[in-house]
Amino acid sequence: MGLYAIKMPDIGEGIAEVELVAWRVQPGDTVKEDQILADVMTDKATVEIPSPVAGKVESLGGEPGQLMAVGSELIRLEVEGAGNVKEGSKDAAASGSLPLRGRAGVGAGAGAAPVPPDRKDDVTHSNEDVAARESSAPTPALPRKGREESPVRPPSATPAPMRPPGEKPIASPAVRRRAWELGIELQFVHGSGPAGRITHEDLEVYLAARGQGPAARATALRQRQGEEAIPVIGLRRRIAQKMQEAKRRIPHFSYVEEVDVTDLEALRAQLNAKFGAARGKLTVLPFIARAVVLALDDFPQVNARFDDDAGVIARSNPVHLGIATQTDAGLAVPVLRHAEAQDVWGLSREIARLADATRAGKATREELAGSTITITSLGPLGGIVTTPVINHPEVAIVGVNRIVERPVFRNGAVVARQLMNLSSSFDHRVIDGMDAARFIQAVRALLESPALLFVE
Repeated sequence: MGLYAIKMPDIGEGIAEVELVAWRVQPGDTVKEDQILADVMTDKATVEIPSPVAGKVESLGGEPGQLMAVGSELIRLEVEGAGNVKEGSKDAAASGSLPLRGRAGVGAGAGAAPVPPDRKDDVTHSNEDVAARESSAPTPALPRKGREESPVRPPSATPAPMRPPGEKPIASPAVRRRAWELGIELQFVHGSGPAGRITHEDLEVYLAARGQGPAARATALRQRQGEEAIPVIGLRRRIAQKMQEAKRRIPHFSYVEEVDVTDLEALRAQLNAKFGAARGKLTVLPFIARAVVLALDDFPQVNARFDDDAGVIARSNPVHLGIATQTDAGLAVPVLRHAEAQDVWGLSREIARLADATRAGKATREELAGSTITITSLGPLGGIVTTPVINHPEVAIVGVNRIVERPVFRNGAVVARQLMNLSSSFDHRVIDGMDAARFIQAVRALLESPALLFVE
């Protein structure tokens, strides 16, 4: 038997260190060749580290959340044969090039190779501890007449068997009346009094065991102590760093405008009724995406990326539209490439495909990088106004709020209209306030006259 040290491989892209996100094995585990040992994260992707050999885990080289240099010892295995670690030495020979497996990262600009089909169920980039958690049994429901269940004893007592058939519970008239009022079958209540007599206290114990009664309410109102420490690691750390960098480097200017989408919603309903079965149902998002694309023709300075280190603004001719997408692991921004070449149905299909791939963790590196402007929406939770954070190094982001019906004056009469706010942010270093307002007004005009969205 020998020891085999596996070093942190060179993942490429000039990366000198990576973050250890999670261990898939623990000391004492037996691993097979090509079995995944750990997940590590770069600035752009979560990468799975497989084992080049079979063996037994002897020691781990770090803790989740730790930054590890390329070439440092990741894990040590006990293997058949001589291994690559000399006895008594802490140094290991290079473990060779490992076949890394990439998974889609979360957060703007993150990405990786697609997840292999045999690992499609293991794609959520969670920062939670993967150790087993103790769970509490659900509280039993209040018994109903005719339902069979065991009598309830006080927590400290040994559970008693069900009363034999035909045996009546012993209780005073007052206890019986109170049990009837509470809907309690005395057959299922343990009696702590002489000869098993059921008391008022026994009823309280029965209710408390089911989360009812004064005892249970007192327990629910008890003071709580302590706090839970949640390490900010992995994807959550990357998201936090990117948001902090965006707010630190970009002077945000926000602009909010109200849009009347009554006609748009009517058109959308008509299109879905006529073409929904063949082309798919349309949500409001592809209409907004199309309006943004058309408005950018007159405002190319908004469809850009600003390299503030080099002092260069790169205006993009194609529109690579970022679609902010919430996943179980955090916010991701898949990129709808060449949105200018898609109609509303094409945009709808691509938005849905990217969202599904991102939430399943199967979006590729290319699908999660390179956006030139981003749309973000909280759907029905969109609120009245939001202040979205620009997806650095872009210079603008368009936020979509929820649609609400409000009374509006039209031609001297009060009518019900469907209204929606667009809450957008701009990089004030390169986008003037007037240009930002005019751009959003152009988007508004297209949404309020939705037939224009279909004019080539």
